[in-house]
Amino acid sequence: MITIIEYINISGSFVFAVSGALIAMKRKLDPFGVLIVSFITAVGGGTLRDILIDREIFWLYNTSILYAVFLGSIVAMIFKSNLNFFDKPMFFYDALGLGLFTITGVQIGLENNLDYLICIILGTVTGVFGGVLRDVVVNKIPVVFKKEIYATASILGGLLYIILMNCKIPNPYLQIIPIFFIILIRLGAVYFNVSLPSIYKDKFKHD
Repeated sequence: MITIIEYINISGSFVFAVSGALIAMKRKLDPFGVLIVSFITAVGGGTLRDILIDREIFWLYNTSILYAVFLGSIVAMIFKSNLNFFDKPMFFYDALGLGLFTITGVQIGLENNLDYLICIILGTVTGVFGGVLRDVVVNKIPVVFKKEIYATASILGGLLYIILMNCKIPNPYLQIIPIFFIILIRLGAVYFNVSLPSIYKDKFKHD
């Protein structure tokens, strides 16, 4: 029987694979390159999480994850023109993956009886690190290292999950509410051009 976490893992892998594929195609990589970037984006954060807590790496024992990544890559390549009805499509799919994987990381931390703070950190690692690896591979500054609201959305979503859990909110609302919260924060920040304050003065922006 597939658990809720597994459903979220599969869904997150699919949407992160689409996100990775879109950015890879924007960099004009060949189909194999698109597939590799999709795979790194989809499994990078979860792999690091599992290594940190000495847990079986999730995609090695669940071929559904690999199928989801492959399907996400193929869908992105075949329907690229249709996916571009979003002004910035990679932000949409990135936000979906961020929300799904953040909550997966928090839940896995709780299953391992870790401190709430560590669970939130694991959720953030799961949500953002795939994107970090993706951006490094395609020679971009990772978005999490810039002033955009990205890791912050993940942290706040993880915190909201902990609060709702302690308020005895039942499943599936316990998962759904924080996931949508993260997605809305990320998309809202992009749409309204909201960002964290820069520590640099304007004269250094283009150096």
